[in-house]
Amino acid sequence: MPRPEPAPHGPGGHGPVPPVWPGSPQPLGARFHTGPGGVAGTNFALWAGGAEAVEVCLFDDDGAETRRPLTELTHEIWHGFLPGVRPGQRYGYRVHGRWDPWTGARWNPAKLLLDPYARAVDGEYALPPEAYGHVRDWPQQHIADTVRDERDSAPYVPKGVVTDDQDDWGDDRRPKTPWTDSVIYELHVRGFTMRHPGIPERLRGTYAGLAHPAATGYLRKLGVTAVELLPVHQFAHEDHLLRRGLRNYWGYNSIGYFAPHAAYAASGTRGQQVGEFKQMVRALHAAGIEVLLDVVYNHTAEGDERGPTLSLRGIDNRGYYRLAPNDPRRYADYTGCGNTLHVVQPHVLRLITDSLRYWVQEMGVDGFRFDLAAALARSMHDVDMLSPFLAVIAQDPVLRRVKLIAEPWDVGSGGYQVGAFPPLWTEWNDRYRDTVRDFWRGAAPDVRDLGYRLSGSSDLYAWGGRRPYASVNFVTAHDGFTLRDLVTYEQKHNAANGEGNRDGTDDNRAWNCGTEGETDDPDVRALRRRQVRNMLTTLLLSTGVPMLVAGDEMGRTQGGNNNAYCQDGEISWLDWSLLDDPEWGALSALAAKLIRLRRAHPVLRRKAFFSGRRQGAEGLRDLAWFAASGEEMTEADWYAPGTTLGMYLSGRDIPQRDARGRPVRDESFLLLLRAEPDPGAFTLPGPEWGTEYELILDTTSDSVEEGGTFYPAETELRLPGRSAFLLKART
Repeated sequence: MPRPEPAPHGPGGHGPVPPVWPGSPQPLGARFHTGPGGVAGTNFALWAGGAEAVEVCLFDDDGAETRRPLTELTHEIWHGFLPGVRPGQRYGYRVHGRWDPWTGARWNPAKLLLDPYARAVDGEYALPPEAYGHVRDWPQQHIADTVRDERDSAPYVPKGVVTDDQDDWGDDRRPKTPWTDSVIYELHVRGFTMRHPGIPERLRGTYAGLAHPAATGYLRKLGVTAVELLPVHQFAHEDHLLRRGLRNYWGYNSIGYFAPHAAYAASGTRGQQVGEFKQMVRALHAAGIEVLLDVVYNHTAEGDERGPTLSLRGIDNRGYYRLAPNDPRRYADYTGCGNTLHVVQPHVLRLITDSLRYWVQEMGVDGFRFDLAAALARSMHDVDMLSPFLAVIAQDPVLRRVKLIAEPWDVGSGGYQVGAFPPLWTEWNDRYRDTVRDFWRGAAPDVRDLGYRLSGSSDLYAWGGRRPYASVNFVTAHDGFTLRDLVTYEQKHNAANGEGNRDGTDDNRAWNCGTEGETDDPDVRALRRRQVRNMLTTLLLSTGVPMLVAGDEMGRTQGGNNNAYCQDGEISWLDWSLLDDPEWGALSALAAKLIRLRRAHPVLRRKAFFSGRRQGAEGLRDLAWFAASGEEMTEADWYAPGTTLGMYLSGRDIPQRDARGRPVRDESFLLLLRAEPDPGAFTLPGPEWGTEYELILDTTSDSVEEGGTFYPAETELRLPGRSAFLLKART
């Protein structure tokens, strides 16, 4: 089939038509540089394996379009150098080819496509019918996606922006916090800053707002070592949300893997967002805080066959997406979002790894949390821990050195892979979340599982040389109830999402303390605050890497909404006035105290799993478990119903060494947890374990007091119902 002749210019022939020189197939994307003869311009390179022709389309400030063909084709990469095209230039692609949805071919040159390698994006997606490759309003719905739409989408979709990256990061100092010392704080750039009284209004909701001293100062005071940012790759809003007057707030709908989301920029969207993001990273680094990105490489915003044609679908649908084996008109969906990137394909794998390296080397980030990582680890269909994606990451000299966190599941068959990722990876441990929630709501049948979770989940991670920090422990995340809502609601209350309360999980493992929703009952309110303190204490004193959700340490509520993905407003934004609230104001001080304890005591953040064995002839166990009698637990005690547990952490023989190679010594601690509603006695272990015990923390009080109360060994200590005590053992 002969190639169609692309138009030499846009409608009306606006502007001079730049010549096209051959250029280079490497690197991919639009890269400004000095070309042959010292002429400045931009090299455009696009992988489009099955395409018949490719045009690069340039747009002036009035939206007038100039099209130029890329006639050079090298190894399925279309490329050309355009002299005079400088940073700030907006552009897109039109890709020609067959329209045959029944075989997965969905080329449509009427649709302007975003460059997958665009480093900045200008404009937002409104998703009118023109943005779809097929005719949306075709009367026969069963073939609606098979009729090609010939209307031009350019006026309705964002454009890529040529940028000029000359930053060598010479003035940046990365914190490089070891995994064992890490405390992660999951936050949303917009939600964290929108209502902060110390951030100027013009900077709220932006990267610059998060870089402001009022924001970084709070993070330093709290003591967290890393922020995990909800998606900041350029993303689009789903059509069904726009039609309901809502927006995608969380951002798990990526369309540009190199571009910082433009709506979070205070300085502009013609490339300025790139510099603003870098300045945010510098400010966080200067505060000693690492920057981790929540990244969504498992699917894109183009959805299933009924979705819009925005980028990859129009470049090479069959090359980028997994199609249904027996019906290539449709998509293999392991993500629940309509499509799945075909990571086994070399060019798709390159897109992902090029993006990851870009964010590390040129944008300064320190690691990644991979959304639905099991979908990336699928080879043909099954999850494969020897998959190309995991193999490439393991040998990449840049990526294997940064923090890598897997969300170790997807929605496909065999997708639940907690504990299965290779040693380079850490994982979100949802077993920890469920166990701690069940224990404190009184739903755990015994304490066996809790013992594993408190001590680093060795049953999941003690293989292949993995360490306790392979477990990222969390009780709440962005997805689900906040910590306060976990003790205030048992049922989801998602009416504001406009989906009839059908969205969001029903498996909340929550207890409302006897009353659904907010109440004026002082006893219920006090119990809820205690339960929050109990779970916060459990999380920050467990072995592994703790992850807090922004606002949980100040009693943030979403009014019972457990799926606030589309709530860009007060439901999701942090209410900073809670820090001065007479009931919730002291909670952040408790979180800061617990984080200080972790930082000060290596026994609370061990590098190796506990052995449970006595150290030497007269030594103590590095980890011991005690029943309420003050005796070490027997096998029968682990299986007995009951919700009281004592965990003794010995600091005498920690298998760690300091920077000079000397053995690390620490103090020993006893953590007592009682989830039963009534008070009970707990006998403190005998003199072998400690001659006296100093009370360090007691969750029955709203106030945060330092130590100073001492109890002799074998004292029968009264534990109030639903309480946690931390004691320091003295010998």
